[in-house]
Amino acid sequence: MTIDLGIDLDKARRDTPGVDHVAHLNNAGGALRPSVVTDTVIAHLRREAEIGPYEAEAESADRVAAVYGSVARLVHAQPDEIALVQSATAAWNVAFSSLPLAKGQRILTARTEYISNAIALLQACERTGATLEVIEDDEHGQVDLDQLERRLDDDVALVALTHIPTGGGVVNPAEAVGALTRNAGVPFLLDACQSVGQLDVDVTAIGCDLLAATGRKFLRGPRGTGFLYASRAITERLVPPVLGLGAATWTSPTTWEVVPGALRFETWERSIADNLGLGAAADYALAVGLPAIEERVIALADRLREALAQTLGVTVRDKGVRRSGIVTFTVDGMRADDVRARVAAAGVNVSVTRISSAQLDYGVRGLTEVVRASPHYYTSDDELDRLLAALR
Repeated sequence: MTIDLGIDLDKARRDTPGVDHVAHLNNAGGALRPSVVTDTVIAHLRREAEIGPYEAEAESADRVAAVYGSVARLVHAQPDEIALVQSATAAWNVAFSSLPLAKGQRILTARTEYISNAIALLQACERTGATLEVIEDDEHGQVDLDQLERRLDDDVALVALTHIPTGGGVVNPAEAVGALTRNAGVPFLLDACQSVGQLDVDVTAIGCDLLAATGRKFLRGPRGTGFLYASRAITERLVPPVLGLGAATWTSPTTWEVVPGALRFETWERSIADNLGLGAAADYALAVGLPAIEERVIALADRLREALAQTLGVTVRDKGVRRSGIVTFTVDGMRADDVRARVAAAGVNVSVTRISSAQLDYGVRGLTEVVRASPHYYTSDDELDRLLAALR
Protein backbone atom coordinates (compact mmCIF):
# COMPACT_ATOMS: atom_id res chain seq x y z
CA MET A 1 0.00 0.00 0.00
CA THR A 2 1.37 3.41 -0.99
CA ILE A 3 0.48 6.34 1.25
CA ASP A 4 0.09 9.67 -0.57
CA LEU A 5 -1.78 12.33 1.37
CA GLY A 6 -0.99 15.66 -0.24
CA ILE A 7 2.77 15.48 0.33
CA ASP A 8 5.11 15.74 -2.66
CA LEU A 9 7.22 12.81 -1.51
CA ASP A 10 9.66 13.00 -4.41
CA LYS A 11 10.44 16.66 -3.63
CA ALA A 12 10.71 16.00 0.09
CA ARG A 13 13.24 13.25 -0.57
CA ARG A 14 15.19 15.30 -3.11
CA ASP A 15 15.46 18.03 -0.48
CA THR A 16 16.76 15.49 2.08
CA PRO A 17 20.21 14.15 1.09
CA GLY A 18 20.29 11.75 4.02
CA VAL A 19 17.69 9.44 2.48
CA ASP A 20 20.33 8.35 -0.03
CA HIS A 21 22.33 6.83 2.82
CA VAL A 22 19.91 5.39 5.36
CA ALA A 23 16.27 4.60 6.10
CA HIS A 24 15.92 7.03 8.97
CA LEU A 25 13.19 5.97 11.41
CA ASN A 26 14.61 7.88 14.36
CA ASN A 27 13.00 11.28 13.87
CA ALA A 28 11.94 11.28 17.52
CA GLY A 29 15.65 11.43 18.31
CA GLY A 30 16.71 13.79 15.55
CA ALA A 31 15.44 14.18 12.00
CA LEU A 32 17.31 14.33 8.72
CA ARG A 33 17.50 18.00 7.75
CA PRO A 34 16.40 19.44 4.44
CA SER A 35 19.29 20.94 2.46
CA VAL A 36 18.02 24.49 2.98
CA VAL A 37 18.55 24.18 6.74
CA THR A 38 22.13 22.93 6.40
CA ASP A 39 22.91 25.49 3.71
CA THR A 40 21.53 28.32 5.83
CA VAL A 41 23.68 27.39 8.82
CA ILE A 42 26.84 26.91 6.78
CA ALA A 43 26.36 30.15 4.85
CA HIS A 44 26.17 32.19 8.04
CA LEU A 45 29.18 30.43 9.58
CA ARG A 46 31.16 31.26 6.46
CA ARG A 47 30.03 34.87 6.64
CA GLU A 48 31.17 35.05 10.26
CA ALA A 49 34.58 33.77 9.17
CA GLU A 50 34.73 36.40 6.44
CA ILE A 51 33.65 39.57 8.26
CA GLY A 52 33.36 38.68 11.97
CA PRO A 53 30.56 37.20 14.13
CA TYR A 54 29.07 40.47 15.39
CA GLU A 55 29.27 42.02 11.94
CA ALA A 56 27.59 39.01 10.34
CA GLU A 57 24.83 39.17 12.94
CA ALA A 58 24.25 42.86 12.22
CA GLU A 59 24.21 42.20 8.49
CA SER A 60 21.51 39.53 8.94
CA ALA A 61 19.48 41.40 11.57
CA ASP A 62 16.27 41.37 9.52
CA ARG A 63 16.57 37.63 8.90
CA VAL A 64 17.26 36.96 12.58
CA ALA A 65 14.19 38.98 13.55
CA ALA A 66 12.11 37.06 11.00
CA VAL A 67 12.85 33.78 12.79
CA TYR A 68 10.53 34.80 15.62
CA GLY A 69 7.70 35.30 13.15
CA SER A 70 8.34 31.95 11.47
CA VAL A 71 8.38 30.05 14.76
CA ALA A 72 5.31 31.93 15.96
CA ARG A 73 3.36 30.96 12.83
CA LEU A 74 4.39 27.37 13.38
CA VAL A 75 2.42 27.19 16.66
CA HIS A 76 -0.16 29.94 15.91
CA ALA A 77 1.36 32.44 18.33
CA GLN A 78 2.66 36.03 18.13
CA PRO A 79 6.36 36.85 17.59
CA ASP A 80 6.68 38.58 20.98
CA GLU A 81 5.54 35.35 22.64
CA ILE A 82 8.58 33.41 21.36
CA ALA A 83 12.00 33.03 23.01
CA LEU A 84 14.80 31.27 21.15
CA VAL A 85 16.87 28.99 23.39
CA GLN A 86 19.25 26.04 23.09
CA SER A 87 16.85 23.11 23.55
CA ALA A 88 13.40 22.06 24.67
CA THR A 89 14.87 21.28 28.09
CA ALA A 90 16.31 24.80 28.33
CA ALA A 91 12.92 26.23 27.32
CA TRP A 92 11.06 24.07 29.83
CA ASN A 93 13.48 24.83 32.65
CA VAL A 94 13.49 28.60 32.21
CA ALA A 95 9.70 28.60 32.10
CA PHE A 96 9.31 26.34 35.12
CA SER A 97 11.94 28.14 37.20
CA SER A 98 10.11 31.43 36.58
CA LEU A 99 6.98 30.17 38.32
CA PRO A 100 6.93 30.93 42.06
CA LEU A 101 6.48 27.89 44.30
CA ALA A 102 5.83 27.74 48.03
CA LYS A 103 5.41 25.14 50.74
CA GLY A 104 1.96 23.58 50.62
CA GLN A 105 1.46 24.15 46.91
CA ARG A 106 0.97 21.23 44.54
CA ILE A 107 2.18 20.44 41.04
CA LEU A 108 0.19 18.03 38.89
CA THR A 109 1.78 15.94 36.17
CA ALA A 110 1.09 12.70 34.26
CA ARG A 111 2.77 9.31 34.11
CA THR A 112 4.24 10.17 30.72
CA GLU A 113 6.29 13.13 31.98
CA TYR A 114 9.77 13.32 30.45
CA ILE A 115 12.84 12.44 32.54
CA SER A 116 14.38 15.94 32.56
CA ASN A 117 11.09 17.53 33.53
CA ALA A 118 10.35 14.95 36.23
CA ILE A 119 13.75 15.42 37.85
CA ALA A 120 13.34 19.20 37.82
CA LEU A 121 9.89 18.88 39.38
CA LEU A 122 11.17 16.59 42.14
CA GLN A 123 14.14 18.87 42.80
CA ALA A 124 11.92 21.96 43.05
CA CYS A 125 9.58 20.21 45.46
CA GLU A 126 12.49 19.20 47.67
CA ARG A 127 13.78 22.77 47.67
CA THR A 128 10.49 24.62 48.21
CA GLY A 129 8.29 22.23 50.14
CA ALA A 130 5.76 21.97 47.30
CA THR A 131 4.48 18.49 46.45
CA LEU A 132 4.29 16.61 43.17
CA GLU A 133 1.19 14.58 42.36
CA VAL A 134 0.92 12.17 39.44
CA ILE A 135 -2.42 11.95 37.65
CA GLU A 136 -3.09 8.36 36.65
CA ASP A 137 -3.85 7.28 33.09
CA ASP A 138 -7.40 6.48 32.07
CA GLU A 139 -8.46 3.17 30.54
CA HIS A 140 -7.04 4.27 27.18
CA GLY A 141 -3.57 5.02 28.50
CA GLN A 142 -3.73 8.82 28.36
CA VAL A 143 -3.90 11.30 31.23
CA ASP A 144 -7.18 10.87 33.10
CA LEU A 145 -9.13 14.10 32.60
CA ASP A 146 -11.75 13.36 35.26
CA GLN A 147 -9.08 12.78 37.87
CA LEU A 148 -7.24 15.93 36.78
CA GLU A 149 -10.39 18.02 37.12
CA ARG A 150 -11.02 16.68 40.63
CA ARG A 151 -7.45 17.54 41.69
CA LEU A 152 -7.47 21.15 40.42
CA ASP A 153 -7.82 22.95 43.74
CA ASP A 154 -6.76 26.45 44.77
CA ASP A 155 -3.35 25.24 45.99
CA VAL A 156 -2.31 23.83 42.59
CA ALA A 157 0.56 25.98 41.28
CA LEU A 158 1.07 24.26 37.93
CA VAL A 159 -0.05 21.51 35.58
CA ALA A 160 2.93 20.11 33.65
CA LEU A 161 2.19 17.73 30.79
CA THR A 162 4.23 16.06 28.08
CA HIS A 163 2.20 16.18 24.86
CA ILE A 164 3.82 13.10 23.29
CA PRO A 165 6.11 11.00 25.53
CA THR A 166 9.57 9.96 24.46
CA GLY A 167 8.77 6.27 24.81
CA GLY A 168 5.25 5.81 23.50
CA GLY A 169 2.85 6.73 20.73
CA VAL A 170 0.10 8.31 22.83
CA VAL A 171 -0.90 11.91 22.18
CA ASN A 172 -2.16 13.30 25.47
CA PRO A 173 -5.37 15.36 25.17
CA ALA A 174 -3.70 18.74 25.59
CA GLU A 175 -6.70 20.79 24.46
CA ALA A 176 -8.93 19.17 27.07
CA VAL A 177 -6.28 19.76 29.72
CA GLY A 178 -6.02 23.39 28.62
CA ALA A 179 -9.76 23.85 29.01
CA LEU A 180 -9.61 22.50 32.56
CA THR A 181 -6.61 24.63 33.60
CA ARG A 182 -8.11 27.80 32.11
CA ASN A 183 -11.33 27.21 33.99
CA ALA A 184 -9.38 26.65 37.23
CA GLY A 185 -6.98 29.56 36.64
CA VAL A 186 -3.93 27.28 36.93
CA PRO A 187 -0.81 27.76 34.74
CA PHE A 188 -0.30 25.02 32.14
CA LEU A 189 3.21 24.12 30.90
CA LEU A 190 3.26 21.81 27.88
CA ASP A 191 6.31 19.89 26.73
CA ALA A 192 5.82 19.76 22.94
CA CYS A 193 9.31 18.44 22.21
CA GLN A 194 7.96 15.51 20.17
CA SER A 195 4.83 17.14 18.75
CA VAL A 196 6.05 20.37 17.11
CA GLY A 197 6.91 19.50 13.54
CA GLN A 198 4.80 16.36 13.29
CA LEU A 199 1.44 17.69 14.52
CA ASP A 200 -0.38 20.91 13.70
CA VAL A 201 0.17 22.45 17.13
CA ASP A 202 -2.03 25.46 17.93
CA VAL A 203 -1.30 27.10 21.28
CA THR A 204 -4.54 29.09 21.10
CA ALA A 205 -6.64 25.96 20.67
CA ILE A 206 -4.65 24.09 23.32
CA GLY A 207 -4.82 26.92 25.81
CA CYS A 208 -1.41 26.33 27.35
CA ASP A 209 0.35 29.25 29.00
CA LEU A 210 3.84 27.95 28.23
CA LEU A 211 5.14 25.52 25.60
CA ALA A 212 8.65 24.13 25.16
CA ALA A 213 9.92 22.66 21.88
CA THR A 214 13.14 21.61 20.17
CA GLY A 215 14.51 22.15 16.68
CA ARG A 216 16.29 18.86 16.08
CA LYS A 217 13.39 16.40 16.13
CA PHE A 218 10.33 16.47 13.87
CA LEU A 219 10.87 20.14 13.04
CA ARG A 220 14.07 19.08 11.20
CA GLY A 221 16.14 21.99 12.48
CA PRO A 222 19.70 22.16 13.84
CA ARG A 223 20.71 20.42 17.01
CA GLY A 224 21.24 22.92 19.84
CA THR A 225 18.11 24.93 19.03
CA GLY A 226 14.73 25.20 20.69
CA PHE A 227 12.09 27.70 21.62
CA LEU A 228 9.69 28.69 24.36
CA TYR A 229 6.19 29.98 23.75
CA ALA A 230 5.06 32.19 26.63
CA SER A 231 1.58 33.66 26.29
CA ARG A 232 1.07 37.38 26.69
CA ALA A 233 -1.41 36.57 29.44
CA ILE A 234 1.25 35.10 31.72
CA THR A 235 4.61 36.55 30.66
CA GLU A 236 4.44 39.82 32.57
CA ARG A 237 3.88 37.84 35.80
CA LEU A 238 7.05 35.77 35.31
CA VAL A 239 10.65 36.73 35.91
CA PRO A 240 13.43 34.18 35.27
CA PRO A 241 15.63 33.55 38.32
CA VAL A 242 18.72 34.69 36.40
CA LEU A 243 18.62 37.71 34.12
CA GLY A 244 21.33 38.93 31.82
CA LEU A 245 22.08 41.12 28.84
CA GLY A 246 19.04 41.16 26.57
CA ALA A 247 16.63 39.86 29.20
CA ALA A 248 16.82 43.04 31.28
CA THR A 249 17.96 46.64 30.92
CA TRP A 250 20.50 48.07 33.39
CA THR A 251 18.88 51.40 34.17
CA SER A 252 21.29 52.69 36.88
CA PRO A 253 24.19 51.33 38.92
CA THR A 254 21.71 49.62 41.27
CA THR A 255 18.53 49.10 39.24
CA TRP A 256 17.33 47.12 36.26
CA GLU A 257 14.11 46.55 34.32
CA VAL A 258 12.98 43.27 32.80
CA VAL A 259 12.32 43.59 29.06
CA PRO A 260 8.74 43.10 27.85
CA GLY A 261 7.62 39.91 26.15
CA ALA A 262 9.26 36.52 25.88
CA LEU A 263 12.75 37.91 25.26
CA ARG A 264 13.16 37.95 29.05
CA PHE A 265 13.61 34.17 28.87
CA GLU A 266 16.57 34.31 26.47
CA THR A 267 20.30 34.44 27.08
CA TRP A 268 22.44 36.86 25.09
CA GLU A 269 25.00 34.42 23.75
CA ARG A 270 23.59 32.04 21.14
CA SER A 271 24.40 30.58 17.75
CA ILE A 272 23.03 32.97 15.14
CA ALA A 273 23.76 30.42 12.43
CA ASP A 274 21.72 27.74 14.19
CA ASN A 275 18.86 30.14 14.92
CA LEU A 276 18.72 31.04 11.24
CA GLY A 277 18.66 27.32 10.52
CA LEU A 278 15.75 26.94 12.94
CA GLY A 279 13.90 29.65 11.05
CA ALA A 280 14.63 27.88 7.75
CA ALA A 281 13.25 24.64 9.21
CA ALA A 282 10.09 26.39 10.39
CA ASP A 283 9.61 28.03 6.99
CA TYR A 284 10.13 24.68 5.25
CA ALA A 285 7.54 22.96 7.46
CA LEU A 286 5.07 25.80 6.93
CA ALA A 287 5.54 25.54 3.16
CA VAL A 288 4.85 21.80 3.21
CA GLY A 289 1.88 22.40 5.50
CA LEU A 290 1.52 21.11 9.05
CA PRO A 291 -1.91 19.53 8.46
CA ALA A 292 -0.49 17.54 5.52
CA ILE A 293 2.60 16.60 7.53
CA GLU A 294 0.48 15.38 10.42
CA GLU A 295 -1.80 13.37 8.17
CA ARG A 296 1.06 11.55 6.44
CA VAL A 297 3.09 10.92 9.61
CA ILE A 298 0.10 9.42 11.40
CA ALA A 299 -0.81 7.28 8.38
CA LEU A 300 2.74 5.91 8.13
CA ALA A 301 2.83 5.15 11.86
CA ASP A 302 -0.58 3.43 11.73
CA ARG A 303 0.55 1.31 8.80
CA LEU A 304 3.72 0.35 10.67
CA ARG A 305 1.82 -0.56 13.85
CA GLU A 306 -0.59 -2.74 11.90
CA ALA A 307 2.25 -4.59 10.16
CA LEU A 308 4.22 -5.02 13.39
CA ALA A 309 1.17 -6.44 15.16
CA GLN A 310 0.99 -9.11 12.45
CA THR A 311 4.68 -10.00 12.79
CA LEU A 312 5.36 -13.14 14.83
CA GLY A 313 7.10 -12.40 18.13
CA VAL A 314 6.57 -8.62 17.96
CA THR A 315 4.36 -6.76 20.47
CA VAL A 316 3.34 -3.15 19.84
CA ARG A 317 3.48 -1.14 23.08
CA ASP A 318 1.68 2.06 22.11
CA LYS A 319 -1.46 3.20 23.90
CA GLY A 320 -3.95 6.08 23.80
CA VAL A 321 -7.01 7.16 21.84
CA ARG A 322 -4.95 9.39 19.58
CA ARG A 323 -1.53 8.16 18.50
CA SER A 324 1.48 9.91 17.06
CA GLY A 325 4.29 9.10 14.68
CA ILE A 326 6.23 7.36 17.46
CA VAL A 327 5.85 3.58 17.31
CA THR A 328 7.19 1.43 20.16
CA PHE A 329 7.49 -2.35 20.26
CA THR A 330 9.33 -5.30 21.77
CA VAL A 331 10.54 -8.55 20.21
CA ASP A 332 10.17 -11.77 22.17
CA GLY A 333 13.47 -13.14 23.45
CA MET A 334 15.57 -10.22 22.19
CA ARG A 335 17.08 -7.24 23.94
CA ALA A 336 16.11 -3.90 22.44
CA ASP A 337 19.75 -3.09 21.68
CA ASP A 338 20.09 -6.34 19.74
CA VAL A 339 17.00 -5.49 17.70
CA ARG A 340 18.40 -2.05 16.96
CA ALA A 341 21.72 -3.55 15.87
CA ARG A 342 19.98 -6.11 13.65
CA VAL A 343 17.94 -3.50 11.77
CA ALA A 344 20.90 -1.11 11.63
CA ALA A 345 22.75 -3.82 9.69
CA ALA A 346 19.93 -3.57 7.15
CA GLY A 347 20.47 0.20 6.86
CA VAL A 348 17.57 1.26 9.09
CA ASN A 349 17.84 3.69 12.02
CA VAL A 350 15.66 3.09 15.08
CA SER A 351 16.31 3.85 18.74
CA VAL A 352 15.78 2.38 22.21
CA THR A 353 13.90 3.92 25.13
CA ARG A 354 14.55 2.55 28.63
CA ILE A 355 12.76 2.73 31.95
CA SER A 356 15.40 5.23 33.13
CA SER A 357 13.72 7.79 30.86
CA ALA A 358 10.15 6.75 31.74
CA GLN A 359 10.09 5.70 35.40
CA LEU A 360 6.50 6.81 36.04
CA ASP A 361 5.18 5.11 32.90
CA TYR A 362 7.16 1.94 32.25
CA GLY A 363 7.27 0.82 35.87
CA VAL A 364 3.51 0.36 36.17
CA ARG A 365 3.37 -1.25 32.70
CA GLY A 366 6.03 -3.85 33.44
CA LEU A 367 8.37 -2.53 30.75
CA THR A 368 12.11 -2.02 31.04
CA GLU A 369 12.89 -1.06 27.43
CA VAL A 370 11.28 -0.75 24.01
CA VAL A 371 12.42 -0.29 20.44
CA ARG A 372 11.24 3.05 19.02
CA ALA A 373 10.61 3.68 15.33
CA SER A 374 9.54 7.17 14.27
CA PRO A 375 8.88 7.82 10.57
CA HIS A 376 8.45 11.29 9.11
CA TYR A 377 6.63 12.60 6.06
CA TYR A 378 9.73 12.08 3.90
CA THR A 379 9.77 8.37 4.85
CA SER A 380 8.90 6.06 1.97
CA ASP A 381 6.82 2.90 2.10
CA ASP A 382 9.89 0.97 1.00
CA GLU A 383 11.75 2.16 4.08
CA LEU A 384 9.02 0.82 6.34
CA ASP A 385 9.23 -2.46 4.44
CA ARG A 386 13.00 -2.59 5.06
CA LEU A 387 12.39 -2.41 8.79
CA LEU A 388 9.71 -5.08 8.67
CA ALA A 389 11.87 -7.38 6.53
CA ALA A 390 14.77 -7.03 8.96
CA LEU A 391 12.49 -7.93 11.89
CA ARG A 392 11.04 -10.92 10.11
